[in-house]
Amino acid sequence: PESLQFFLNLHKINDLLRINEYLIQINNILEQDAICVVCAQTISQRWNHHLRKYRKLFGILLYFFDFIFHRVFPKLPLFQGWYYLLTHGRDRALPETEILGRLVFCGFDLINKDEFDGMMFFVVKKAHKPLNDSNPSYGPLIKLKRIGKNGKLINIYKLRTMHPYSEYLQDYVYRVCNLKEGGKFRNDFRVTFWGKIFRKMWIDELPQFWNLLKGDVKLVGVRALSKHYFSLYPKNMQELRIRVKPGLIPPFYVDLPETFDEILESERRYTLKYLKHPILTDIEYFFKAMWNIFIRKARSQ
Repeated sequence: PESLQFFLNLHKINDLLRINEYLIQINNILEQDAICVVCAQTISQRWNHHLRKYRKLFGILLYFFDFIFHRVFPKLPLFQGWYYLLTHGRDRALPETEILGRLVFCGFDLINKDEFDGMMFFVVKKAHKPLNDSNPSYGPLIKLKRIGKNGKLINIYKLRTMHPYSEYLQDYVYRVCNLKEGGKFRNDFRVTFWGKIFRKMWIDELPQFWNLLKGDVKLVGVRALSKHYFSLYPKNMQELRIRVKPGLIPPFYVDLPETFDEILESERRYTLKYLKHPILTDIEYFFKAMWNIFIRKARSQ
């Protein structure tokens, strides 16, 4: 254990029944900052393979059924057991984002990646111990750990709009993409095609009404932030934010800020006002937000 400086496996991880357990075992035998190389066939490479191997129309049709069986079934509780019984986890369809997320989850940082002969090779280094999360989200309904009132961690429920394990890539995405107007990540590759549609129509937010019923959040309030995004806030704003419950309708839709600093100021104004006049403030912000959303078509990009 913790004695090896380099580990290489040229067999694609798509064929592993328990990918995380395998990567965690590698992490355990490597020295700190040691190098590991793993390879996989990504979904985009799988798509190209079908188009090259078969005529276009037939290839598209075969890929559709391949995607349903090897990508959708493993994520649905109703079909998971049968899928793994039949395949033993072999030849799973994995997007590049999920592979990167799994590597980070299991304690690795990406150094480089490159495509060769229809496979993607990931060169990573051991950066930390595997993350202590016994149940990372995988299915269509997910729960995300967020900072609640008094700094308490709460689970926010959403419909999936990102690839699995995307939540573990926040630091990587921030380093690669930084922030855009509106305070979200620029060119966030973690969001799926259907996820973009869900977000435009706010379909992904519907499960949060369960959080509202549980009392984790209120109707109007600052967004519930992840640990990483919360860490970007100045200390005084962190302390101010956790004095109130997060909400489903943030002050963003009232002030429509464009930069991160403007978002901070918008949330500061709302929170200070709410602490003085909680009911009146939320009523005022609710109707202003509804006007901007439905009349001015405001959206958080």
